[in-house]
Amino acid sequence: MNVVNPFKDKVFRMAKRLLVSTEEAEDATQEVLVKLWNKNESLEDYNSLEALAMTMTKNYCFDQLKSKRATNMKIVHNNFTDREASLQQKVEDSDSMSWVEKIINALPEQQKLIVQMRDIEQYEFEEIAKILDMSEATVRVALSRARKTIRENMTKTHNYGIG
Repeated sequence: MNVVNPFKDKVFRMAKRLLVSTEEAEDATQEVLVKLWNKNESLEDYNSLEALAMTMTKNYCFDQLKSKRATNMKIVHNNFTDREASLQQKVEDSDSMSWVEKIINALPEQQKLIVQMRDIEQYEFEEIAKILDMSEATVRVALSRARKTIRENMTKTHNYGIG
């Protein structure tokens, strides 16, 4: 029975966002999946196997980052636009995404993770709260602050043409 297959892509995407390097993200994904596989018999005790996997991924990646003292994390969302658009529209979309990426990168670590999990991975507040060991209210407040920061910075960028 392959219990981890349905969310291994989410594990990889979270690891990729935190570690940036595809190779490191693949290593992290493999490490987490092996740990889950080794726990196979005791996994029935967990309500949400996916939440456990995401928590393990977050912790593993943070350990990796601490050991490297890497502070240069980057969030890249390559699927910003799938539609066929004019060259001008593509340039504008790319520019906007680039600004959003820069703004998100400047957010505090916790807000960055919450934006990633809620707005990109589409997790429910309850799941995010469980994974990050926070109350749902705290998650909502952090997300609200992060979105406000992103909105304010994007408004400045569009109004003045610079960040």
